[in-house]
Amino acid sequence: MIDHGYQLLVHGSQLALLQQGDAPLDPASIWIHRFYDSAATTFAAPRPEGLLHRIADVVTHHVASPGFNLETAAADLYTLILLVRKRTGAPKVILVAHSMGGLVARCMMQKVCEGDDADGQPRHRAADIVAKLFTFGTPHGGIVTLSGAANTLMADLGPAGSDIFAPEKMYGLLTPGTQFGDLPPQNDDQRWDPRVIPSEVFDVDNVFCIVGTDPADYGPSRLIVGPKSDGLVRIENAYVKGAHRAFIYKSHSGAYGEVNSEEAYQNLQRFLFGRWAVSVALADLANAARSADSSGVSWQADMKLTIRGLPVVISQQLAEHWCPILLGQLSGRPAVTPGSADAIDADRPLAPVPLVTTFLLERTGGAAAGVQPNAEGQLCRYVVTLRVAKVVQANNAFDFTDHLEGVPDWSDSLVVDVGPTDTGGLGAFTGWNSEIAGALDLVPKMPSPLVLTAEPAAHDVLPNVLAGHVELPAAARALSVFGPTATITIRVSDRQAKPAPTPNPAG
Repeated sequence: MIDHGYQLLVHGSQLALLQQGDAPLDPASIWIHRFYDSAATTFAAPRPEGLLHRIADVVTHHVASPGFNLETAAADLYTLILLVRKRTGAPKVILVAHSMGGLVARCMMQKVCEGDDADGQPRHRAADIVAKLFTFGTPHGGIVTLSGAANTLMADLGPAGSDIFAPEKMYGLLTPGTQFGDLPPQNDDQRWDPRVIPSEVFDVDNVFCIVGTDPADYGPSRLIVGPKSDGLVRIENAYVKGAHRAFIYKSHSGAYGEVNSEEAYQNLQRFLFGRWAVSVALADLANAARSADSSGVSWQADMKLTIRGLPVVISQQLAEHWCPILLGQLSGRPAVTPGSADAIDADRPLAPVPLVTTFLLERTGGAAAGVQPNAEGQLCRYVVTLRVAKVVQANNAFDFTDHLEGVPDWSDSLVVDVGPTDTGGLGAFTGWNSEIAGALDLVPKMPSPLVLTAEPAAHDVLPNVLAGHVELPAAARALSVFGPTATITIRVSDRQAKPAPTPNPAG
């Protein structure tokens, strides 16, 4: 609200404010869908009842969720959005959701918006009323535990309404023309995946998912969900396939959870308002990576993304957080279109191997006192730090014969400056930290312009896209996983190349 001038409008209640009168309201406003209220006992007057009634009420709320229905919540969200659009004049809204809220949003987008209203008229399509979707710890792929018995209990009996998180039952929540309880068709050629938003429904380029990686700081559920999770949602189930994502070492919720974190907020504001979109990937990895399974050798990379001026690491995939980038399993796979059938078959990323995508706010101020000013003034700087290590297995066990704990086979940091150039074009300048003498903050601009691999798209203001590559240091290319041909590919796009006086989307 402070950083971007949004406000929270309340008059008795937000819903009452929207329903009373027709005076225009500020589109730069935040509206909260209180979908839990229908099932909350907080607002109900206490009933005169005895001890046995109280015990029965407690038991009921532990094994069921009376008053709550996810599809009803999704339909109510649709109604709320129509009210917000009517009163603010905003053409679209931005949806920001935590946990189940993300499933409510997706049910609205994928099922409610694809059907007819009570009068038999087609509803607005999701892409026509939603600008972006940002989720914190949403179980896009359902909630799965380490216990097969617990998974069966959740799917079959659904204590406290938990069956809505059973992956196969999510089919009835996310598919038009179905009812909750309907199961996906059995098709070995095209397995239904709850993490997929069909491309004809919504462009996943407008979706960002925060993935928590700290299970230890959550409640009792962490004991049955286990590692590789945020304590409730497993890492591989916390994102929409093909969508942007950031991995942060936070738990599902709580005082040190994802929603309260600086890491998540910085990703949120950059995704919503950042001018530059930057993606980094590894390309042309050696064949050695593709034959890792047969040789017993696999390669993995730790990755950290840092942005100048922030006190936190904005995204990190580390072995100690259960989510390194597995190079041997990912390289050499063909590119797939997000949302397509190919993307459903297996959890494989696009080729080249993606490392990270981020968004950068336009830099408007000068350097801090005592620091040499940046020569370009408006260049944004970010750093991708990589640590690559070999893991050896023999006889179905890790082989530690020649292992050096904590010592990577190669590590370095790629520093990238992005922004407008003196001539008014879009520029990107790179340098490896190992090759830069002195402190990074005293280097106004990285020494090497991005080596172009494609012509940028023509534009009447600024070139909209800049794509190029950076050679890996010799020490990296000496590794069998990389080889002499491997490079880092970078794609930079100007998201505001055509400024237009459109109203702010409501939040």
